[in-house]
Amino acid sequence: MYRARYIQGLGTAESEPIARDITSLIKKETTDATEFEQGKAHVFVVMGASGDLAKKKIYPTLWWLFKDDLLPKNTYIIGYARSKLCVEDIKDKATPFMKLKDDEKEKAEAFWKVNSYVSGAYDKVEGFKDLDKAIRVIETSHKAHRLFYLALPPSVFDKVTANIKVCCMSQDPMWTRVIVEKPFGKDSESSATLSKHLASLFTEEEIYRIDHYLGKEMVQNLMVLRFGNRIFSPIWNRDNISCVTISFKEPFGTQGRGGYFDEFGIIRDIMQNHLLQVLCLTAMEKPPSTHADDIRTEKVKVLKSIAPLSLDDVVLGQYVGDPAGEGDAKQGYLDDPTVPKGSVTATYAVAALHIKNERWDGVPFLLRCGKALNERKAEVRVQFKDVSGDIFSDGETKRNELVIRVQPNEAVYMKMMAKKPGIGFSCEESELDLTYGTRYRDVRMPDAYERLILDVFCGSQIHFVRSDELAEAWRIFTPLLHKIEQSKPKPIPYKYGSRGPKEADDFLGKHGFTYSGTYKWNKDAKM
Repeated sequence: MYRARYIQGLGTAESEPIARDITSLIKKETTDATEFEQGKAHVFVVMGASGDLAKKKIYPTLWWLFKDDLLPKNTYIIGYARSKLCVEDIKDKATPFMKLKDDEKEKAEAFWKVNSYVSGAYDKVEGFKDLDKAIRVIETSHKAHRLFYLALPPSVFDKVTANIKVCCMSQDPMWTRVIVEKPFGKDSESSATLSKHLASLFTEEEIYRIDHYLGKEMVQNLMVLRFGNRIFSPIWNRDNISCVTISFKEPFGTQGRGGYFDEFGIIRDIMQNHLLQVLCLTAMEKPPSTHADDIRTEKVKVLKSIAPLSLDDVVLGQYVGDPAGEGDAKQGYLDDPTVPKGSVTATYAVAALHIKNERWDGVPFLLRCGKALNERKAEVRVQFKDVSGDIFSDGETKRNELVIRVQPNEAVYMKMMAKKPGIGFSCEESELDLTYGTRYRDVRMPDAYERLILDVFCGSQIHFVRSDELAEAWRIFTPLLHKIEQSKPKPIPYKYGSRGPKEADDFLGKHGFTYSGTYKWNKDAKM
């Protein structure tokens, strides 16, 4: 079976070609896979083809896969939306995000030749009958597998999926796969309603709930780090680890999208999905294999061991403008004209989750996320306990930390104490450093969406969310979210460009995290 075993380097999917030797490896894995039927026709339907997600991510991603010959040979793309458009219109919208090079223009023309467009309503079968006809035109010589990407607002999921089921399913022995974008509901009840609706139409094997964070290189690397290295096995437990902090920080605010953000808030937008998925991969037991269901079953076991959160388990913040800042930094969340007046929606949150099992009992998992902070960063920080019987000068030894930096500057490094050069036994913080940009110099691999869309073609659900996994995630967060909505606690203000509320640092310290502020990671160090 195909497995996503990529290495991501410094380049971005928009700018650099995939290294040819790695491309050959990916091709070999996909063409050797039983699920990746290279000779069969595939039709990829972009539902919501006129929207932002389609033009900024889906069409560029399909182009990058097409450019590197990673799609099945007979792949056709059909856009579907309410707008009266043509392929040229889609091309004009998407091309600025494809970052074409001069020598790629001919191949880009070939890409657009396999594209077509159908206009129709989302809530009426007539448009979906037209879509089915367009697919059948492609199928004149042979039947095709069908993939539907729902780049749509959740409000139309039910009608669109029902119409796909009635009008657009493939005929045996070909398969149909439906890719659903988050949010997967707003709480346990709405998520269960959506899951029940999808289950009435499709099998679990046909549903791909996409969380793009599961496609990131360093998130996928957690599996290999944990279960491919013997050195971590004996120390990965409550006897050695003080706490685990999983952070997501953005240096910008809502940027005019506050109306959309205000409906969901930072907990629903980031913590309940992206960060909780990373927690599962960090904390789960070793699965019996790398089969999708074996991995997802272990993740569900972790979630079942976590109690629902209350207000006492979180600190909430909302950014305010910095009078001394420049540009957007002068504007607070409530200064965004799209944000409802007097909104108490949190733009920052830190939560302490506890896993009640033999491995992790007593170890806080601290999820932290926020907007308008001092840096762009996403990482997992495993902080170990203090050295027992410390023989060095008071305060010299700091806690060891294993840091998996997801973005930017992907890296894995271990903070450790070393002897300071010179006479004596003075200690200083240093690191064992695997910086991907140095170790895998000039290598550019597929970004998250490329990996995940390719996984759908291949039938691999390892990096997609299963229905019971989703239900457990909402079980943990729904009581907290409902309490916030009912009591409307006022979030703590923090200045644009700061680390967040001071109370959040106090909260982290209370739950076992020690911040010394003395260590500086030298990301520019040469090997």
